[in-house]
Amino acid sequence: MGLDTTAPQVNISTMKLLVTGGLGFIGSNFIKHMLTMHNDIQIINLDNLSIGSNPANLRDIEKDVRINGKYLFIKGSVTNKKLVEDLVSKTDAVINFAAETHVDRSIADPWPFILSNTIGAITIFDAAKKYGKRIVHISTDEVYGDIAEGSFTEEDRLKPSSPYSASKAAADLFAQAYHRTYNLDVITMRCTNNYGPYQFPEKLIPKTIIRALQGLPIPVYGEGANIRDWIYVQDFCEAIDLILRKENIGGTYNVSAGNELKNIDVVRMILRIMGRPENLITFVEDRPGHDIRYSLNSSKIREELGWRPRHNFKEALRATVTWYVENKQWWKPLATERVLHPTPWRLSDKR
Repeated sequence: MGLDTTAPQVNISTMKLLVTGGLGFIGSNFIKHMLTMHNDIQIINLDNLSIGSNPANLRDIEKDVRINGKYLFIKGSVTNKKLVEDLVSKTDAVINFAAETHVDRSIADPWPFILSNTIGAITIFDAAKKYGKRIVHISTDEVYGDIAEGSFTEEDRLKPSSPYSASKAAADLFAQAYHRTYNLDVITMRCTNNYGPYQFPEKLIPKTIIRALQGLPIPVYGEGANIRDWIYVQDFCEAIDLILRKENIGGTYNVSAGNELKNIDVVRMILRIMGRPENLITFVEDRPGHDIRYSLNSSKIREELGWRPRHNFKEALRATVTWYVENKQWWKPLATERVLHPTPWRLSDKR
């Protein structure tokens, strides 16, 4: 992956970072990436241990003596103004992964998404404004809604379809407002569907793998024609790492890998890799407001910053399947009947 050496660089090896939501899928992969790629970096991980957060994601980091003193976990919510301000004041930059992320659960109960994704983000923006710190705010392609042809650019209007994407779009708009009104150094990164190790079992790829391992039917919404663009989580972590190196760029960056596939085709690929029959596939009732196709134009980050995805989809998908097959002790405590439910949007989110 080439770097744009003409742009001002930040010495990231001496940074102290606050990572919010660092026990989730992308956040934990990012923390591992940063602590292994940079020698003197320090990370504080703020996570409230909600659905999708898993201390096992970073157990190896906590046991690694080479990283002793470079990583600190703090349990707490991004909506806790006093706590967030205290932590932001002690760090150089914040990477905000903290979010409720499952569309189906947002349909069942929107309020946890509004609190975490919108109110939590504003709490972080306020603290960063107070202490003059940089924010990298992790968003999603879903804020644009779906698109029949072509690809969304960073200049396209937001048109979210679900309570989840609406809560993320609201946070994105606050990020833009804080940048313009207060000159807050906030960068919003909108990424396509991530996949890879440590992804919570409610998501399409791990759910398919786990249900296939257990010989259970594989639920596919509608006819499985919905299209998503898939990016290996390590490639996205490298994009975030690159963004952190740039001084005061602000604005928004789309991140995509160009792997647009129908959901049914992804499921079939997984079953072929696992040597499982396609008759495990069962088509179920589609969820309300299901977006047909997501597609992002990521030429801005490629041309301005020199980022490129390094992983081939088929090879990385095979590696992901292998990881879940070899790490049953990680997913077994998480893969409850509720988490693996065929139509989780029909479930009440009250637990």
